[in-house]
Amino acid sequence: MDAEHLAVILATTLVLLGSSKHYTADAENRHVFLDWEVSYAVRSPLGVARRVITIDGRLPGPLLNLTTNDVAHINVVNTLDEPFLLTWNGLQMRRNSWNDGVAGTNCAISPTENWTYVFQAKDEVGSFFYRPSLGLHAAAGGHGPIRVNNRPVIAVPFAQPDSEFDVLIGDWYNMDVKEMRGYLDRGRDLPSPDGILINGLGPYAADFTFQPGRTYRLRVSNVGTRTSLSFRIQGHKLLLVEAEGTYTRQKHYASLDVHPGQSLSVLVTADQLPKPSYYMVVSSLFVEPELFGVANVLYAGSGGLQPPGAAPLEDLSSHNGYNRSMEQARTVRMNLTCGAARPNPQGSFRYGRINMSRTLLLRNDEAEIGGRRRCTVNGVSFAGAATPLKLADHFDLAGVFAVVSGRPERRRQPSLGTAVIDARYRDFVQIVFENRVPSLQTWHLDGYNFFVAGMGWGKWSPDARSTYNLVDAIYRSTVQVYPSAWTAVLVSLDNEGMWNLRSQSLDRRYLGQEIYMRVSQGSSEVPDPRDELPMPPNALLCGKAKSSKIGRA
Repeated sequence: MDAEHLAVILATTLVLLGSSKHYTADAENRHVFLDWEVSYAVRSPLGVARRVITIDGRLPGPLLNLTTNDVAHINVVNTLDEPFLLTWNGLQMRRNSWNDGVAGTNCAISPTENWTYVFQAKDEVGSFFYRPSLGLHAAAGGHGPIRVNNRPVIAVPFAQPDSEFDVLIGDWYNMDVKEMRGYLDRGRDLPSPDGILINGLGPYAADFTFQPGRTYRLRVSNVGTRTSLSFRIQGHKLLLVEAEGTYTRQKHYASLDVHPGQSLSVLVTADQLPKPSYYMVVSSLFVEPELFGVANVLYAGSGGLQPPGAAPLEDLSSHNGYNRSMEQARTVRMNLTCGAARPNPQGSFRYGRINMSRTLLLRNDEAEIGGRRRCTVNGVSFAGAATPLKLADHFDLAGVFAVVSGRPERRRQPSLGTAVIDARYRDFVQIVFENRVPSLQTWHLDGYNFFVAGMGWGKWSPDARSTYNLVDAIYRSTVQVYPSAWTAVLVSLDNEGMWNLRSQSLDRRYLGQEIYMRVSQGSSEVPDPRDELPMPPNALLCGKAKSSKIGRA
């Protein structure tokens, strides 16, 4: 067993024994211990009081600030009146789907109970966020920023900024989550959101202070319910430098699209004439009426704020349609020459020269099943199981999930199912997302980043491969699929485990637009801990796995 796995396993044991002492199996594996309390609070970011979910009383919650190879120990105390889980959007959870924090891998933390996540930020850097994963909890908050910083021995591919800001943006509903569930359970679509928040605050309530002439890194994440957003700062250029753990080819933009669940980093230089303030503007895309979130960018010493509404909102409109959005997406590419988590250049993994072993074609659609509107993937609408799929697989419990092909099946009638795609460890796979509904979709794969090789309108065909970017495609974990269009990604299956592949639109995931991928070597032997960590000693057991006959065998 190597040092990284020894560190995670022994550190978990220390937590269970009540020790706060740091155990280090490797001088570079720093251990970070945190206690977070999840609770309800009342907030009125848009002037209407509603119940929200906070972490340590804050919305957004506290920053999880790590460096490559750190081991995080996060004890989550649930004071809600419902079961709860957090998931780590974008972190790859190397060989450790046991701590992924979704219903298919973890039993929920019951009210008044606690559970400690233990995971390593192994071989990754970047900007991410955490959020609740059960039901529609994420529509009530419970999110916060994650930074994974470069090790000191590996330089970032730009001058060190003078400071950094985490900017969490998202659409917001004044209605309670239970009312939102009622809409969806009755087969109705959610109405348009009521507004856009920036760091949990409504229009003109958030402030960012810049020193004239200095440069700042803004780590931006769309943590909203379902709306694509345009991000910009009045009068300033945005230099895109990173997207979900990959350093990008540096390019200036006037505005950037950030789709649900996506994260990116930009550099902004305070190089404009000092005046009371500029506006940071976040506006909705592809919905009517257009909604705006506005924050104040203050130049230190410039003498206060612009009055709210000093610039008409229509003057700040993005005017960004689907075609323009896709064109912008194609310009986001990988920086091939710099290192990231490791010193070797990001472009040294020449993915375009690897033969694809398999193509998965996933079509999302809608159907009426049992008299209810549902969202489907290849005709199957995901139905959650009382037993996490990871535990069912570990204990060889029958009847919990069904293995599917990962391709549309002819003459299949839409149905409910708990679908899992079997995938072979170390295969190189193409996943094609085909969107058959008139709204933009975003897809996220836990445990992995993938190369966004191509996207286009209409139905995908093998001939589309001639249009792929096989040199410097962006490598990220969340990708958009435009209406009546397709997106193709390439992924190296180097992370064993049970991994969630889901819509990042909370309403569509609630209605069944998700599936799991079981990545394994296909043998009945116990996995080698170099490939996948064993079940942690503090794992919660529920459903069929709670049987006294199984225990922790």
